[in-house]
Amino acid sequence: MEFIYQSGWGAFAVMLLLQIPFLVVFLWVINHKSGKGAGPSNTSAATVSRLKTGWLTLAIALFLVINLASIRFIPAIYSARAATSGVEPIDVKVEAQSWNYDMSAQEFVAGKPVRFNVVSLDTVHGFAVYHPDGRVLFTMMLVPGAGTSSLTYTFKDPGTYKIRCLEYCGMAHHEMNDEITVTAAAS
Repeated sequence: MEFIYQSGWGAFAVMLLLQIPFLVVFLWVINHKSGKGAGPSNTSAATVSRLKTGWLTLAIALFLVINLASIRFIPAIYSARAATSGVEPIDVKVEAQSWNYDMSAQEFVAGKPVRFNVVSLDTVHGFAVYHPDGRVLFTMMLVPGAGTSSLTYTFKDPGTYKIRCLEYCGMAHHEMNDEITVTAAAS
């Protein structure tokens, strides 16, 4: 199910999954009502109550299922998993400033947790890490004066990971990017 939460197409599919049933019912109601007279409906109050209860139950069930399925993709969950793994994370200090990142380390070993301690020195910035295949692994919004934001992540695959600012930060925003390298663990 990862594709749902790590690409725009997955988000689009979920949106359609939620909106199409409501659109079908809306069109059915419009079509059904247009074929009847302009007066009030003959539908009993008990039937209307059952329909309301059914739709509300469906909406709550879909909300719960989608949210429960997405919990493992929340960045705080990555940090919690790494914190309970028993392996001490590598601390990396990152300072974001127009229009670059100053990182205390940029090479890591796959399978070892890395704690990114990120702060913005001047304006709102983003800190988004992309897998070598282009998927967004996680992103952080950095607000100046809000202190240091921390996230712990364990890289699984070796490769070159891109870092990009996803918050518009000025004229050279498009140039605010960097890379980190993850090497395979020694066996």
